[in-house]
Amino acid sequence: MFFLLLFIAAPIPRDPLKSEKVYWTILPSGNISDAKALPCWQDKYDAQKKTAHRKGNFSEKVDVIEEAEVYVSLVVPAYNEEDRLGGMLEEAVEYLCREYGDAHASLEEESQPLNGTSAHKILTSRKKQPNGSTGGIARGSAPKGWEILIVSDGSTDKTNEIALSIAKYHQLSQYPLSSPGTHRSHVDQSDQIPYGSIRVVTLKENRGKGGAVTHGFRHVRGKYAVFADADGASKFQDLGKLVRECQAIEDEKGRGVAVGSRAHLVGSKAVVQRSFLRNFLMHSFHVLLRLLTTPATSAIKDTQCGFKLFSRPSLPYIIPYMHSEGWIFDVEMLMLAESAGIPVAEVPVGWREVKGSKLNVIWDSLGMAWGLAVLRAAWAFGVYRR
Repeated sequence: MFFLLLFIAAPIPRDPLKSEKVYWTILPSGNISDAKALPCWQDKYDAQKKTAHRKGNFSEKVDVIEEAEVYVSLVVPAYNEEDRLGGMLEEAVEYLCREYGDAHASLEEESQPLNGTSAHKILTSRKKQPNGSTGGIARGSAPKGWEILIVSDGSTDKTNEIALSIAKYHQLSQYPLSSPGTHRSHVDQSDQIPYGSIRVVTLKENRGKGGAVTHGFRHVRGKYAVFADADGASKFQDLGKLVRECQAIEDEKGRGVAVGSRAHLVGSKAVVQRSFLRNFLMHSFHVLLRLLTTPATSAIKDTQCGFKLFSRPSLPYIIPYMHSEGWIFDVEMLMLAESAGIPVAEVPVGWREVKGSKLNVIWDSLGMAWGLAVLRAAWAFGVYRR
């Protein structure tokens, strides 16, 4: 009876719709493109794994993912974020251009129809430098450049339009002016970006932050994939720290996860000025995490910071097995990484409280507690399995 009730309670995410596996971007002319097919490493991975299993091959070599086409992929889950998305994107574009270069300087894009896939041929790539950015040209090393995937999670406001307008302005203006973000007050000039750098993906209905992140991660082309909240609360310039720490712990397969952490801010003005109720619920959730999660995951001081980076080889061990689509999805990602033996580093990052949060402190905290209990039980009793 318990197993039946758990089976009913445990969420099973729906498959992506055909309309959700396309993206829009800004063309060189400044017009919005027609819907283009999203490259999807997971579709290819699932097909290869199914074929291998039919042949009786169950080795871990099946978990090899196709090669990266850019250096960094940024996934931004966004639900009705027209008021906060602009500043966050400006900070991200500025940093990505400065550290990782032109998103298409080393790529030659070949457009295909909607029922095909978008392919890129790597012509040159860059040597990796200590800060995780790219330096001198070298063949056969990491690809250069970046991409941003805005996953509009059933938004009903102008989130899509804001994202595309920022892409258009940065593409067409020779000297685009940048709007202030959360972690900077004024910038005189920003960067011009190549076409196709910012892509907008639209989910038909709201799936939750976890569903949006997971969907975006199925389509990343980067050597490193990172997600960041649309409010810009995390200091995006700390991306370099995440990359460096991930590189430092990667195993022989190149797998690694770097988790942005706000634990060092406990006692700071940003935390002290929160309400008593919010701080109480935060500490209560941390206690519950230590009780219900596996050892390595429970040792992480901040599982909920919306700034996490994954090396590409780690993705097949995590993304195909995700179930949580709400606020608790971070914990499932970390538990899956732990169960696969993937090294995880917790990295202090800058962070500021940003107004406009859609988190309902009481109800969402209760929902996170319930979701964590169901998640742990579903994996423990075999409702979820690899």
